[in-house]
Order: sequence, then C-alpha cells, then structure tokens
Amino acid sequence: MNQIANNSIRVKKINQELIKQALKSMKEGTKSTIATATGLSIATCGNILNELMETGEVIETELEASNGGRPARRFIYNADFSYIACIYAKIEDGQQSLTYAVTNSVGERVDDGYIKAESIDATTIDHLVGTLIQAYNNIKAVGIGIPGLVHRGVINICDINTLIHAPLESLLREKYEVEVTVENDMNLTVYGFYKQQDYEEDKTIVVLTFIKGAFPGSGMMIDGHIHKGNTRFAGEVSFLPFGISRDEQFIRLGQTETFIPLAAHTIASLTAVINPETIALTGEQVRQEDVPHIYQSCLAFIPEEHMPHLIVLDHPDDYYMNGLIAITLESLTYSLQLVEKRR
Repeated sequence: MNQIANNSIRVKKINQELIKQALKSMKEGTKSTIATATGLSIATCGNILNELMETGEVIETELEASNGGRPARRFIYNADFSYIACIYAKIEDGQQSLTYAVTNSVGERVDDGYIKAESIDATTIDHLVGTLIQAYNNIKAVGIGIPGLVHRGVINICDINTLIHAPLESLLREKYEVEVTVENDMNLTVYGFYKQQDYEEDKTIVVLTFIKGAFPGSGMMIDGHIHKGNTRFAGEVSFLPFGISRDEQFIRLGQTETFIPLAAHTIASLTAVINPETIALTGEQVRQEDVPHIYQSCLAFIPEEHMPHLIVLDHPDDYYMNGLIAITLESLTYSLQLVEKRR
C-alpha cells in the first residue's frame, strides 16, 4: 500500500473516531452539530454517519422538529454495538479471587461478579473470558488486571505465583480474536482515581498501597499520563534501597511501629523523584490515625512546602475496576491520543 493511500485510511479512521466520540459525549446530534463539535465538514460527517449506520454502530432517531424547513436527521451512538469484558485477579490474606464486569461501549455495566478461587493461573482466566464471550458474543475487547508487572506481553513479577511467565495477552488475543490489555493493578487504580477527579489541568498523583501479606506497590500519573517506565517496572516501590533484606522488609511492614518508618521512607522517595500533588494511601495496613505520624516522619527528609497531600483512599477496588474499564474501552478507539501527543 502506498503512503498516500495509507494516510487516507488513517485520516478516515481518525475522522470516524472523532464522530463516534462526539456522539458519545453529545448523546445525540445532527450532521450540523456533529460537524461543529468535530471541526469536520457536514459532507464528511454525512458520509461517515451513513457508513456507521450500515454497520449498526450509529442509529438514526426521530427527525428534529422543523422550523419551517426540512427537518434535520438526528443520530445517536449505539452503546450496545460492542461490549468489553474486564477481569482483575487479586490475592488478599492468601485468598485468591477474580472480579469481573461486562460493560457496553460507553462504560455502562451489563454484568458483574466475584469468584473465589483456590488457585488462579492462565487457564482460570481463559475459562472466565470464554464464559463471558459465550454469554455476550459482541465482546470486542478484554482487559485483565494483575497484581504484578507485565513486560513485552508476559507477566514476570506477580503476587500470584501461578501467573508468572503467563503470556496472557497473546494467548487470549489469538484464541478469541479480540483486543486484549493486561495491566498492573496499581496503574489501573491510579488511572481510575485520576479520571474521577476530573482535573481541569494535568496533575501528578500517586496511589500507594500497603496490603496485608504482600509487598507494597504504587501507580503514578505524571502530568496526566500513566508512568510505566522503560520496562514497566516503575512503581515497584518494594525494591527501593531500604538497607534491609526483602524478608526483613516484609516483617517490618506487618508491625505498626516499624511500618510507619517504611511508609515514610517510601513517600519521601516518591516525593523527591516525581513531586506529586497527592499521594493516596490504600490497603488495610494503613490506618487514618497513622497518616499524621507518617507525614511528620517525612518532614525529616522533605521540606514541608514540597510535601504532597496525603489521603487514605476508601474503596480502592472501585477505582481499580473503573480504571480497567477506561483502559479497555480506550483499546477499541483509534489512536487519536497518539496523534494529539505528536502535535
């Protein structure tokens, strides 16, 4: 395919995505209002809308009331044209579980559930994905959240040992022919939390978790974007140089008097490196009454004017799933974000 034809296809896909996103946010629109919202010509909007109606992705509704002239056609986005399935694996106090949600293309849930498991591996997740796709045959994308790190499509660090070395992305993509995203739990949690704040400008924030029976981890949004690092290792704060072995670190995390210095060391390190506005603490090891003590311990290293706002985040699993849903929906959109970043 020559470059001119390739560029034409890209432009058309971008225009289609602009119109779909406009309709999702507007709820309904005419060719004229869609053209105004997207900056495209009315003729371009009309051609693309006709194509999207042929596939069923856009629906024409009742004609707009006339003011004497020909009534304008109205269009809505068909939210049920495609679904996504989102699943996250978790281990807490030794109990492994899978939490799932199926949503339509605007993020409205049509199904959800929770499954306890003796052991979770690639086969366990594969079985659940297959069950959901069988129940909802218009699932176009699958999102998987894991308490670990994914590098080049393979899980190589994980609190659930039976998932280590599992190539979940390629396995599920090839078997079910859908888009697949496998992402770290903390990246998803911080993304879900960030989006819910509806900031007017880009911010730098961190979600830092201390779960009983596991090493801590963090998710970071830097200037409005998830920071994953060169090999997606960013946020693995349990590998900070605390001057003690990981075994000793694990013991100290479980005791209040030694937990606070470790938490303060972690927060001070994050503050010195990325200078976040807010650090949201999660996990049952964090108590609200500990926060002032952690803050004061940080002041031994960090000048107060540079300290982030420390909060305890209730119901982090809600942000986790919301972040997973958002990321999975974005996997179905054409790369508008990439185009915007390059400008």
